[in-house]
Amino acid sequence: MLNKFYLVAALLALFLLAIIFRVVNIQYVQGEKYKKLATELTIKQDTIFANKGNVYAADGNLLATSMSKYTIRMDVVAVDSKVFEKNIAGLSKALSQMLGKSKNYYQNKLRNAKKRKNRYLLIARNVGYNDYLKMKKFPIFNLGVYRGGFIAEHKTVREHPIGKIAERTIGYDDFRGEAGIEGAFADFMQGENGLRWKQKIAKNQWKPISDVNEKEPIDGHDVITTIDVNIQDITHHALLRQLETFEADHGCAVVMETSTGEIKAISNLGRTTKGKYYEKRNYAVWESHEPGSTFKLASLMAALDDKVIDTSTVVDTEKGKIFIHNRKVEDSRRGGYGKISAARVFEVSSNVGIVKLIKKHYDHQPEKFINKIAKYGFTKPVGFKIKGEGKPIVPKPSDKSWNKISLEWMSWGYGISVTPMQTLMFYNAVANNGVMIKPRFVKELRRQNNTEKVFETEVINPRIASEETLSKIREVMENVVIKGTADNIYSSNFSMAGKTGTAKKYIPRTKNKKGEWEGGYYSNKKYVASFAGFFPADKPKYSCIVVIHNPDKKKGYYGATVAAPVFKEIAQKIYTTTPVDNQSVDDKTEFTKIDNQYKKYQNIINKEYSKIPNVKGMNGMDAVSLLENIGLKVKFSGVGKVEHQSIEKGEKLIKGSTIILKLS
Repeated sequence: MLNKFYLVAALLALFLLAIIFRVVNIQYVQGEKYKKLATELTIKQDTIFANKGNVYAADGNLLATSMSKYTIRMDVVAVDSKVFEKNIAGLSKALSQMLGKSKNYYQNKLRNAKKRKNRYLLIARNVGYNDYLKMKKFPIFNLGVYRGGFIAEHKTVREHPIGKIAERTIGYDDFRGEAGIEGAFADFMQGENGLRWKQKIAKNQWKPISDVNEKEPIDGHDVITTIDVNIQDITHHALLRQLETFEADHGCAVVMETSTGEIKAISNLGRTTKGKYYEKRNYAVWESHEPGSTFKLASLMAALDDKVIDTSTVVDTEKGKIFIHNRKVEDSRRGGYGKISAARVFEVSSNVGIVKLIKKHYDHQPEKFINKIAKYGFTKPVGFKIKGEGKPIVPKPSDKSWNKISLEWMSWGYGISVTPMQTLMFYNAVANNGVMIKPRFVKELRRQNNTEKVFETEVINPRIASEETLSKIREVMENVVIKGTADNIYSSNFSMAGKTGTAKKYIPRTKNKKGEWEGGYYSNKKYVASFAGFFPADKPKYSCIVVIHNPDKKKGYYGATVAAPVFKEIAQKIYTTTPVDNQSVDDKTEFTKIDNQYKKYQNIINKEYSKIPNVKGMNGMDAVSLLENIGLKVKFSGVGKVEHQSIEKGEKLIKGSTIILKLS
């Protein structure tokens, strides 16, 4: 028995020694390892992502910014039961007032969570910063993370304060790719992330250990663009209305400041399957396509600058139809224009005329013509920092694709492919006395309100043509609006110059199920309507291009019908909302006219009225003033002159009655 006792005692002693050894090993040898493991399982360091820098318009308006959003949760277990009972009514009332649901709803929700010992109760998502600050002061929540169970999970979202307007150009840098200005300057705009500690409270549930971050995030730096919000709004809505009217597939419109190259507005709208439009792609920068007749400006300029023709040179357009190597060139006007000057060829956009001029003088030396086109900036990309710029296609005689009609087809905008921004850059150079400057979207970069880099005007070509050539070109461009293909947009109030373009779209030829060939230029009957130009014509302030793809042919497809009116609306609204420098006013004439109008109005207003007067044709504000002065209440819609009045003239005047005016 004694031997057995000794054996058991020895075994117990060994077991005790083993326990002591294990404790010592865990505590001193592997202690740090297990402490680290325990910490990793219950505490983690969480990244607080910094806000990206802002994108601003030229006038300081926000185009893109990072907004703080919070998900609010509650650790109900952390709240003392007495504190909970005392303040639950106050917290429920505060939540009801902010979030909209009833006080009883929140009381029941919180009590049920308390019973279930919920440590991660969802209160609200996407709470703004101001509401987050208010919620921190609610009963119970004001006790903080540990005593009040208040959990706020922060995230940042990118917002565009002006909505979807110019979204594709402003861009983003996320799962959709590095598009636009945000993508181009992503590295500069990224801030420095911060750090905070979080404690595990349940499976996949973590809450901040304290309200203080271990490392505060530093916001990114700002980009100041050239966009003018007013001009952008004008351009966007003018393009949108026309796309909707003609049920077009997509289109773009760009406004560029002539002397600086600053892009003041850019709109790119594509159609959804439901017939709505949004910023689908940056068509102005990305889409390389056959320009059609807007390219005739380059053809005419090349011939004038080489002095092989003059604007008075006569060309026989015959009956509006010719064949070159069995390929037809045809004017839009049946029967053609007969014998007309080169200037008139451009003004009426005669395809036959421009093709005959270029064929006659460059067929034996096409390289000379191509060199001119290269000088005008059409043979290589503009070189934007924005990603996704389209590549131009301009064939050369040395290319395998060059054929007997390449030169002639190029002269009227076919067989080549360029982007709207290239065409705009060229037209702007004409407006800018021959100085070709690179279009730019960004004015400067700023770090914490300090300017770090300024983007100056970049001259690509100091002289694209002679002074004489440019003078003649600008004159015929103005005549296009006065008496040419765009005379439908002529206005006596302000001058414009430009060129219409109507191009048949080439669709790759394929066989259908019946084995018939489809595609090419003629079978699909799809068109690109465009207009490019500048305004005012005598002292250009802005250049502009409008390109609209696949309008409904039944409603119209010519550049003059589809694209030019957009140009006019943009020009007109910019003209009327932007101060004009150095206006010359005949004070005597103007004030005499104003005095006469004032006297006429005073005579009307001073009359005694017992019947409703006729205000149709009067300026809206004059009519409103008159009617209110004789005791009526006035409601009106529209702008301009009175088109309709709800109470007809001659009816008995009853003071206090309401009359409705429609202005147009």
